[in-house]
Amino acid sequence: MRPNPAAVVSRTHDVPASNPMRSTGYAVRLPRAGRGSLHGFPRPLTGRGSAPDLTRSAQRFVTDSTTLSHQTSPAILEHMAREQQSAGGSGLGIFLRTRRAQLTPEDVGLAAGAGLRRSPGLRREELATLAGISIDYYARLERGQETNPSPAVVDALARALLLDAHTHEHLHDLAERADRRAASPAPPATAPERTVRPDIRQMLESLRPNPAYVISPTMDILAGNPGSVRLFAGTEDWPAEKLNALRYLFLDPHAPKLFADWDEQVRTCVGRIRALAGTEPDTPGLARLIDELTLESPQFVRRWTDYDVQPHPRGDKTFHHPEVGVLTLGYQSMQLDGTPGHRLVVFFAEPGTPEHDKLLLLDRTDTETSMDPAEEKRT
Repeated sequence: MRPNPAAVVSRTHDVPASNPMRSTGYAVRLPRAGRGSLHGFPRPLTGRGSAPDLTRSAQRFVTDSTTLSHQTSPAILEHMAREQQSAGGSGLGIFLRTRRAQLTPEDVGLAAGAGLRRSPGLRREELATLAGISIDYYARLERGQETNPSPAVVDALARALLLDAHTHEHLHDLAERADRRAASPAPPATAPERTVRPDIRQMLESLRPNPAYVISPTMDILAGNPGSVRLFAGTEDWPAEKLNALRYLFLDPHAPKLFADWDEQVRTCVGRIRALAGTEPDTPGLARLIDELTLESPQFVRRWTDYDVQPHPRGDKTFHHPEVGVLTLGYQSMQLDGTPGHRLVVFFAEPGTPEHDKLLLLDRTDTETSMDPAEEKRT
């Protein structure tokens, strides 16, 4: 079981396999210094080279490119390069290394010992001892050289890493993925499936005035009723092919103001994509999305390196909407049968409440009619 505009460059060169924007096993295209122009999406490429060459390329890109509105620091990029290189591109290895670095000896009841540690977190030998496995075997797991740990070993590692139930399950998914990947090559890249069936579109209409939309595994917003478009302020002018919940959270200036819990929202959305990249890295469209956000948003990169895959807690969601003011809505999401991983997301309010009245306003196709928050206060 699995837990539940942008950047393309007109002139590019291949990035080595250990590049800092490939913590999922993908490479990105970087602009030659001073020559890049942004107008679309990057597509994954492959390349060869050494980590030092890559670091210089990334630093030159961040220092010299004047076309990006956001610039990821070379230190973060170098960290991502080391993560990818040390794990051999293995999702399982990347996860183990990242979570090991987040624990201190004190967290697991060990003495810190004398002297400075060369890297943060537990040493490999400490984690291996806690899990009851050999140091050499653990090192091979982390480097991506061992791809078939038994369920008992995975459980022991989860206990040693102090994982909760959800993240423990994700570790099992990563181990299964590593085994499948070793047994068969990755499938050829395909285009994302964006088709939404007529009956699902009819369902979206029937849910009005409740905002409802269909989302892909990579969080592309594939279809939605009028209320959903207007609920997410600023998306009315977005091209349909660029509508994506994660892109909106990080790249649209309306998002931090709209969501009362923006930090929690981005944490869980990045976690969902991080989990998907570990267990299903060949998902169509995933590479481009990660590459784009890595280039455009340092905040995305910082959250990506945390490797937090916790799901969003259930409950209401509060919006600070520029047209209708503050509204708190219930929400629910569910898998749509007979689709390639598409999900239905619905926000709702009880009829007769102020929130429901605001949803009626957002649902109106006459966009000239809206409620001004200042006027709402006067009334």
